[in-house]
Order: sequence, then structure tokens, then C-alpha cells
Amino acid sequence: MIEPFRPVLSPLMIEDIVKAALLEDLGRAGDITTYATIGPEKTAKAALNSREDGVIAGIELARAAFRLVDPAVVFTALVSDGDRVAPGTPLIRVEGPARSILSAERVALNFLMHLSGIATYTARFATEIAHTRARVTCTRKTLPGLRAVEKYAVRLGGGSNHRFGLDDAILIKDNHIAVSGGVDRAIHAARAYAGHLVKIEVEVDNLDQMREALAARPDAILLDNMGPELLREAVEINRAHGGLAETDYAAAVGRVALEASGNVNIHTIRAIAETGVDYISTSKITMAAPTLDIGLDVEID
Repeated sequence: MIEPFRPVLSPLMIEDIVKAALLEDLGRAGDITTYATIGPEKTAKAALNSREDGVIAGIELARAAFRLVDPAVVFTALVSDGDRVAPGTPLIRVEGPARSILSAERVALNFLMHLSGIATYTARFATEIAHTRARVTCTRKTLPGLRAVEKYAVRLGGGSNHRFGLDDAILIKDNHIAVSGGVDRAIHAARAYAGHLVKIEVEVDNLDQMREALAARPDAILLDNMGPELLREAVEINRAHGGLAETDYAAAVGRVALEASGNVNIHTIRAIAETGVDYISTSKITMAAPTLDIGLDVEID
């Protein structure tokens, strides 16, 4: 199996996201606490240290925060995004005008702590199912304006990305089915509309709907809120529909991918993965991830 390259973020995207965060924090008058207590001639050295185990994400956003506040701040990354670190690990060193370092500190830490928290939590989910072929994948349940960087952090933690928005893949959900007139009709209408490179997935609530979907040959079927027993049965139905033996099912090309969703958390994901599904989607890895504890410590001479 080919090991995937680490994901990357567009520098243009980073610039816009970080600039918006700095404008929100600095407001109209800037960091008045720092301006009032520290002279412009003061310089400082500081380290951003991890205070717990985790997977790091957001180094370049932190770099942009210090650079946009003051290009004179010297920023040295000591680790890379995707690295696993232990408590006490220094991640970044900054040196330069003290006012600038303190004014950029919170925004830099917010991005680092939030994205590293997502990467770390995703890694826990991925570890739970590492013995299966299933992959944990994120959803569109992300913070407005931060979807791209949150999905980036998911990949750093060993997860995979679902669609990024409403415009890059077709996911026919229960309401689409109800309004359009049924599973079969919705899938055929989607295929008639979509370009040949657009994937089509359909959500089903029961095995009868799944059988109807299989006949229409979508690219993927989302099995919504099914327990492990129903999921196992769905895997068997999918295998039989493709005429596949159990030994060649995992490597079969052109079969319908199965995605499980609903009631997925760190305690249930192992049992779900062991049913044989391909993907397990959950909003927990983005919406419920605790932040990773990272602090900025000024070095005092």
C-alpha cells in the first residue's frame, strides 16, 4: 500500500484566514494592554510548548500570525505538521519585538491548539480501527470559515475527507429522496445531471432502500443509523450483489463503497469498523475534539 503524502494548505488561504482572526482580535486600537505596559524598544524570546501528547497541526497558520503582525519577528518551527509530540516538547521559537510577539500570541495559539486537537482526536479514532479496512472520515459539520483547515487537520490525524461542500460531490439524503420521489429516481436524476467525474452517494435508512440503491449503481451508499448487525448484513448484500467472494471483496474494483454514519463515537467506532464497511463518517472529530494544551512561555534573562 502506498503511503500518502502529507496534506498541504494554500498559502493564500492561510493568509485570509489568519488576517481575519487578527483583525477580530486587534480591533480598532490594537493590543492596548501591551502598548500600555511594554515599551517599543523591548525585545523578547519565547517558545510555544506542547503540554500534553498529541499530533501537531497549524504550524503555518501560527507562522502567518506572527508575520502579519510584524515581519521582524523571527519564527523557527521545531516540528512539522503531522508530528506526534510528548508533553514538554518545544514546537516553535519566536524572537523579536516583544509587543509584536504578545499581540500575535493568542491567534497563533488558537489555531495551533484547535487544529492540533482535531488531529489528535482523529488519531485516536483511526487507532481504534487500524486493524480493519475502514477509514474514519469527517463531515461538513465544521466551524464556518475554518472547514478547509479543519479537514486538513483530520488528514494529519490519519482520517480521510468527505466532500468539502455542496458543490464537489452529490450526496442524496433522506429529504432529497422524499421530495424527488424515491431512491431509484433520485439516483438516476443525479446521474443525468452530474458530470462524469462527480461521485454520487445516496443515504439509506434500511436494507430495502439499500437494495433499491444497489440496482441503480451509485458510487457509494451511506448506511444511516444502522447497528452492527444491520451493517454486517448490508456488507453481505453488497458482496452478493457484486458477485464477489469474501476473499476478493476488499480489493474489488467498481463495487459500491459503503459508509456507516450515526451514533459514531470513540466507544462505538471499533464495532462499526469490524462489520466490514469502508468508511465511517462522524462529526465528532471536528465538532467535539478537545483542544491540545499548548502554551507560549517567554524566556526571561
